[in-house]
Amino acid sequence: MENEIVILANGDFPTHPVPSGILRSGRRIICCDGAAGALIEAGLEPVTIVGDMDSIDSNLAERYRERIFHIGSQDTNDLTKAFDYAINLQPEKIIILGASGKREDHTLGNISLLCQYGKHKDVKVEMITDTGILIPVFSTTTFEAPVGSTVSVFSLDNKLRMTSEGLMYPIKGVKFDYWWKATLNISTSEKFTLKFRKGRVIVYIGHK
Repeated sequence: MENEIVILANGDFPTHPVPSGILRSGRRIICCDGAAGALIEAGLEPVTIVGDMDSIDSNLAERYRERIFHIGSQDTNDLTKAFDYAINLQPEKIIILGASGKREDHTLGNISLLCQYGKHKDVKVEMITDTGILIPVFSTTTFEAPVGSTVSVFSLDNKLRMTSEGLMYPIKGVKFDYWWKATLNISTSEKFTLKFRKGRVIVYIGHK
C-alpha cells in the first residue's frame, strides 16, 4: 500500500465497496481537477490536484493552491496528466478510480488509454469501477479471480490470436474485429490464463 497511488478521475464517484474502500484506505490520492470537489465533499484529501484547472471551483483552487500542479497543455486529457505526474513518483502500482460514467466518450477514451499507461513495465496499472476491474496486458498472463466471475477480453489489435484456460467459453481462433467478440465469459477456476505472443489487450473482471 505504501508504494501505491490512487488517481481519481472526474467520472462517477466510486460507491461500490471495492473502489470506495481503496479510496479510503490511506493510499496517496492524486486528483484530476474536476474530481476535487467530490473527493473533498466525501471527507478525503488529495495529495495533489492535477490538470488544466478548467473544472475546479475557484474557492477550492485557492484553498488547495499549494497542492495544485497546473498543466495547461490540451494535448492530453486530465487523466493522462495525472498519470504522468504519478509515474514520476515511482510507484509500484497505480489504481485509477472514477474513470467511467457521466459521458460514454470519456469512458471509452479513458479505458483505451490503459494500453498506453500499461507500457510502463515497472508499474502495475488497474482501473477499478463500480462493476469491475480493467487491466491492460501485452502478452500471456494469468489472472486470479473468484470462480464464476464475469470476464471480457478486448484487443486493440484485430490480428491478435489468443487461446485461454480456465474460462467457460474457450477463446481460440477468435478474430478481434469487433469489441464484443470475447466478452461475457465466465471464470471456471480460481485462476484463468490468456495466452498470446504480443498485443494490446484489456481484460475486464467483474466484482463478485
